[in-house]
Amino acid sequence: MTARQLVCVGTEAATHPLRKTTVTDTFLRELGQALADTSAPLLDEADVLPYLDDRSGTAGARALAVVRPGDAAEVATVLTLAHRHRVPVVTRGAGTGLSGGATAVDGCLVLSTERLNRIVEISPEDEVAVVQPGVINADLNGALAAYGLYYAPDPASHAISTIGGNIATNAGGLRSAKYGVTRDSVLALDVVLADGTALRTGHRSVKGVTGLDLTALFVGSEGALGVIVGATVRLRPLPAATATVSAYYPSVRAALDGVRQISRTGVVPAVAELIDHASLRNIDEHSGSRLTDGGHVLLLVRTDGHAAAAEAEDIAAALRHTGGDARRVTDEAEAERLWELRRSGRGRTRPLWTVGEDVAVPKSKVARMYEEGERIGRRYGLDFAAVAHAADGNLHPVLSRPVPEGTPATSPAPPELDAAADELVRAALALGGTITGEHGVGVTKRRWLEDELGAAGLALQRGVKAVFDPLGILNPGKAL
Repeated sequence: MTARQLVCVGTEAATHPLRKTTVTDTFLRELGQALADTSAPLLDEADVLPYLDDRSGTAGARALAVVRPGDAAEVATVLTLAHRHRVPVVTRGAGTGLSGGATAVDGCLVLSTERLNRIVEISPEDEVAVVQPGVINADLNGALAAYGLYYAPDPASHAISTIGGNIATNAGGLRSAKYGVTRDSVLALDVVLADGTALRTGHRSVKGVTGLDLTALFVGSEGALGVIVGATVRLRPLPAATATVSAYYPSVRAALDGVRQISRTGVVPAVAELIDHASLRNIDEHSGSRLTDGGHVLLLVRTDGHAAAAEAEDIAAALRHTGGDARRVTDEAEAERLWELRRSGRGRTRPLWTVGEDVAVPKSKVARMYEEGERIGRRYGLDFAAVAHAADGNLHPVLSRPVPEGTPATSPAPPELDAAADELVRAALALGGTITGEHGVGVTKRRWLEDELGAAGLALQRGVKAVFDPLGILNPGKAL
C-alpha cells in the first residue's frame, strides 16, 4: 500500500475534477440524451468530488462525470455507450476500500451503485436474500433479524460498506474463520458486461456444479470483469446464543500458542481476534478505554450456537492452560463494548504518516510474520502495530511515523514507509502467504502481483479479463 499522511487532503483532482475532450463531449451528450427520461442524471463539476477517492489514501484522478443508475437497464445503457466510445468506467460502492480499487482514473466515468440499494427478496424457507449491490451490509442484517436470519460476512466496515463492494473485493471479516469469506455466501449474480450484455451466473440452490463457476470468478474481481447489479446470497439462522472470552498474554507469540490450544479443544470459534500492545494503546488513546490496564496483548474469542456458553468455558480453560489471564465475559454490554473497540483498532489521535497492509500467512507462520514486521519497523525507524484474525492467519500490520509539528499537511511521507511495506509483503510471500487477505489488490498492491501469481499466472488472468472486457474499459489500471 502507498504510504499516506492521515491529515493530507487536496489533489489536482480536487481542484480540476473533470477532464473533457471532443470525443468525451460527444459521449456525455449521447449519455445525457439516453438517460434523459430516467432517474439517473449525470453529476459533474463540484458534485463529483466525493466520488473520486476511497479510504486508501490514493488520490483519484479527473473524471468525466458521475452517473448513479437506479436499475440494471440504466447500467446497461451506460456501459453500452461507454463501450462504443471506449470510455473507462470505474464502479463505486460506498468508497470504503483500502486498496484504491474504486478511485477514479483519468477521463473515466464513475458509476455509483448508491441508488441500487433495494433488498429485493428475503426467503426464510430457502434461506436466501436477493439484493442490489448498493445495500449496506449492516442494513441487510437489520432487515434479516426479524426473520431470525443473518448474512455471515462481516468486514470491519459492515456498518457503512455495500454488499456489492464486499463482493467486488471478496471481503472477509471477523467471522471468516468459521463462516468463510464473501465468496462462501454468494450463490448467484446478475452482472452487466462491458458491452452492456446482461449475464446471470450461479443458481438459487446451495448446491450446483453445472459448467464453470462464473459466480466465484466475479467475486473478488474488483469491477474489472463486469458491473454487479444483483446478488443472491446465502443466509444462516441467527445463533441461539453467543459468548465472549477475553485473555491477556505477555506476548503475541504466547497468545498465538493459546489460539493453537483452542484448536485442540475441538471447538471452532466464530471469531478469534488478536490485538497487540501498540494497537491496544492506540484504542485507549482515541476511545478513552483502558484496555492496556489488563495486560500486554489481548485475545478476544467469540463462540456461537446452543453450546456457546459451554464452548466458551472450554476455551477459557484452554487459554489459562497456556498462561493466559482468561475469563468468560458474562456481562453482555461489556462484551459488545470489547468487540466495538476491536473494530475501531485503526483510530488515531495525532497526525501520522502511515502505511497499512493486509497480508495473510499459514496459521503456523503468524507469530513469525508478526516478528518480521517488528524487525522491519525497527530497521526503518518506524512504529509497528498489528491486529490479526488469529484463527485464519490474516494480519493487519501498520507501520507509522509521527508527522513533525509544523510539517505541511501536503508534505510527502518518508520513503522508508514504502520500503518497509515492500519488505513486509515480501516476507508474507516468503512464508507461503498472500499480499492481500481481504482488502483486494486495487492500485496499491499491483506491484506485487507477479511475485505472487507468477508471470504465467498473471498473463492467464489478464487473458480472462480480455474475454469479458476486450477493450479494457472496466476499472483500468486496477487489480490485474
